[in-house]
Amino acid sequence: MEIRIGVQHASRDLILEVDEDVTKISKTIADSMTKGDLLDLTDAKGRRVIVPVSKLAFIEFGIPSATKVGFN
Repeated sequence: MEIRIGVQHASRDLILEVDEDVTKISKTIADSMTKGDLLDLTDAKGRRVIVPVSKLAFIEFGIPSATKVGFN
């Protein structure tokens, strides 16, 4: 699943591809926001992203689009 995170005062969004379930990730995000702490996520390739929750603009969950091959 793809997660897109918007960060305030950043020109680009963070895009993560994760193997975890939406409910588990949503709980992690909600827990971080209630604590006013850091959002700490790890993607499918093992990259770790840490963002202060005070700087979050939005979080979007989605399914990655399949790459089309060939002529259409």
